[in-house]
Amino acid sequence: MPEHKIKDARLWELAFHRLTALDKTWNGAEALRLRQWMLDSGSERLARLGGLIQSEMTRERLWHVLVPVERECARLKPTDVTILDSDLPDRAAAPSLAVSVVVDSLRSAMNVGGIFRTAECFGLKEVVLTGYTPDPDAAAALGTEQLVPRRRFDRALEAADDFKQNGIVCIALETVAGAVTPEGFDWTAPCALFLGSERFGLSAEVVAACDVAMAIPMFGRKNSLNVVSALAAVAYQARRGAAR
Repeated sequence: MPEHKIKDARLWELAFHRLTALDKTWNGAEALRLRQWMLDSGSERLARLGGLIQSEMTRERLWHVLVPVERECARLKPTDVTILDSDLPDRAAAPSLAVSVVVDSLRSAMNVGGIFRTAECFGLKEVVLTGYTPDPDAAAALGTEQLVPRRRFDRALEAADDFKQNGIVCIALETVAGAVTPEGFDWTAPCALFLGSERFGLSAEVVAACDVAMAIPMFGRKNSLNVVSALAAVAYQARRGAAR
């Protein structure tokens, strides 16, 4: 990470810590000192927020300053990918696994970011976005959105057709009758794993278009996992199965 970005991150982090301390134990004199420090910080945005601080203000008013500072800290924070690239430049990644992940009409950019992070951690081939799935949230992806290849199709059925034309097996991760388990699948051949939306899962049309339906065995009363957790469980088994 460039030196000026590290300096900016530290400046905003210090502002956040001072604002948090002020929020816990209000002190009018300290509020004015913090206001002046933010005005003199050299950051136009930080100075603008500092100008909102008064010696007497409600806690809710202070949060109008604290929350934007916290968000900026999260945006500027070096990711674990940045740290690894800096501290472990010779770290060799494992060979990529020939598993594509297709996410159909997810609502949450945070979940999409988690999928990119999971795909990178387990060395999956790519992430394919379909339907109204948004681009990944950078805070959740932690830099992995720059490392994992991505493609986009308008509809999941179009993605399934594309994979099938290239001889790639399509797997629908869905709790339907007759579904195989991740442990019982042959992960040595290229495949595409289809994940559905948080609320509705995969449509019956997409499940029917896939070659195989797969379900993670459940042992509690709830029969489904968060989509990112589900991918992690399957990706872990895929990596183990491919290594056999």
